[in-house]
Amino acid sequence: MLVIVAPGQGAQTPGFLTPWLEIPGLADRLSAWSEVVGLDLIACGTTADADAIRDTAVAQPLLVAAGLAAAEALGVPLDPSAGAEGALRPGLVAGHSVGELTAAVLAGVLTPEQALTLVRERGQAMAKAAGVTETGMVAVLGGVEDDVLAAIDKHGLTPANINGAGQIVAGGALERLEEFKAEPPARARLIPLSVAGAFHTSHMAPAVDHLREVVASITPRDPSVALLSNADGAVVAGGGEFLERLINQVANPVRWDACMATMADRGVTAMIELLPGGTLTGLAKRALRGVTAVALKSPDDLDAARAVLQ
Repeated sequence: MLVIVAPGQGAQTPGFLTPWLEIPGLADRLSAWSEVVGLDLIACGTTADADAIRDTAVAQPLLVAAGLAAAEALGVPLDPSAGAEGALRPGLVAGHSVGELTAAVLAGVLTPEQALTLVRERGQAMAKAAGVTETGMVAVLGGVEDDVLAAIDKHGLTPANINGAGQIVAGGALERLEEFKAEPPARARLIPLSVAGAFHTSHMAPAVDHLREVVASITPRDPSVALLSNADGAVVAGGGEFLERLINQVANPVRWDACMATMADRGVTAMIELLPGGTLTGLAKRALRGVTAVALKSPDDLDAARAVLQ
């Protein structure tokens, strides 16, 4: 059983798209998608600096476009219902946070253009919501999970990402994060994250309202590949239900630990993480022992990923 996963915000680094532009047709694809999102995706992924691509309204479209381009370069169809002869198909797909939009395309729920339209609005709405109050996020590594969750609650924060493998991300107001850092959970290490706001917390509620209006014009299809939800790790059978979950997820915690538990229950033996890979395969190596994991970081990784697919 193979799962293809797509990373979330924070995975991007300056210039990460540069070597991929040598793949025939990839630059043309990104140029066309740039028109959809209203950004120069090639410039964002090659010459833009870290501050520019940290912007939520830039990072999210860039990540979804990069993931889709890498999937296509790998030979995974962006329309799994088309039935292309010899197409490489996973048994399961999932995405972390904004990566859920990438996964929705690979599952056939959304077209690339629908996903990119939605991620454009998602990024802009979340950036606007983040500007209302000064908020941030802190990764908590190690410690006893119950103790970590209790400490997060004590300081009025939200466990925005429960990633498994001993990693939880707390989100909330900056002053409460400072109090949390001054009184960390026992045996835990805290790392402030370079993000523009407290994503997947109640601070993102205005973005949820906006996205609900946007999706009213989108008609999704039901998944043709098993698709996991960040809400609880469940396999979602209906396209409409998945979109509703995806919208609500903006202001609710990401349960990647539950997604990995479902992968284990369904007998996943191999994982490919789309560009810019590394984060989710790193978690899998600690939480899904024995699973072969390949992260797409450069085109040099494509052969290893194709070997896993075949």
